[in-house]
Amino acid sequence: MAFRILADECTACGTCIDACPSDAIKEEGDVCVIDLELCSECGTCVDECPIEAIIEE
Repeated sequence: MAFRILADECTACGTCIDACPSDAIKEEGDVCVIDLELCSECGTCVDECPIEAIIEE
């Protein structure tokens, strides 16, 4: 399972960055992105995103 942040919905609020235990999420420009090599696939970011901009693929 992998997760993706929907760039057209992300507001770069940083909630997912703070919640990620693997430090796999970084802000790039005006959106956040997930580094899939660092992601432990725990799903915490999905649960914490206040606008549901992170999906499981």
